[in-house]
Amino acid sequence: MVETFQTQLVEMMPSLRAFGTMLCRSRDRAEYLTQDTMIRALSKEAQFQPGTNLKAWLFTIMRNLHIDAMRQRKREAATDLDGDMFDNLQVSPASQDSRLILKELLRSMDRLNNDQREVLSLVGGHGLAYEEAAAICKCPVGTVRSRLARARRELEYMMMGDKPLETSRDARRAREVRVLA
Repeated sequence: MVETFQTQLVEMMPSLRAFGTMLCRSRDRAEYLTQDTMIRALSKEAQFQPGTNLKAWLFTIMRNLHIDAMRQRKREAATDLDGDMFDNLQVSPASQDSRLILKELLRSMDRLNNDQREVLSLVGGHGLAYEEAAAICKCPVGTVRSRLARARRELEYMMMGDKPLETSRDARRAREVRVLA
């Protein structure tokens, strides 16, 4: 049985919701973003090339829609400085250690810069290849690898409380001199 475009699109909804939640940091906004992505994908079905990666194509659409929405909100915020974006924030107590760890991880991910958080989500969270993530982020594969390495190192630092390992050439030389002395 050959899967139709619409069937494949429906199968991608959980991944789209997860990626949307990572981008928006809000389930409600992520749901709207997922719906907008589905609508855009259906309207642009003719542009999709069968045999290529549908997931990467959908994530690219979602990312572009999210960026457009952020720009729109930024323009609106500049004209309406009275609005408080934290009015609807709800806090619920954690009932298990794993929930506390997950909350800390999400808080730590929020402190990463947007590029690192996005690459970490695409590669680490959604299992995309470096090349697919590079196509979505519109940057070279080496940049994706670099952002991912930095994101992982920063997360480890934030979660464990240890200093991040210094990776610059000067830092390595300084360690070598200390060892030799």
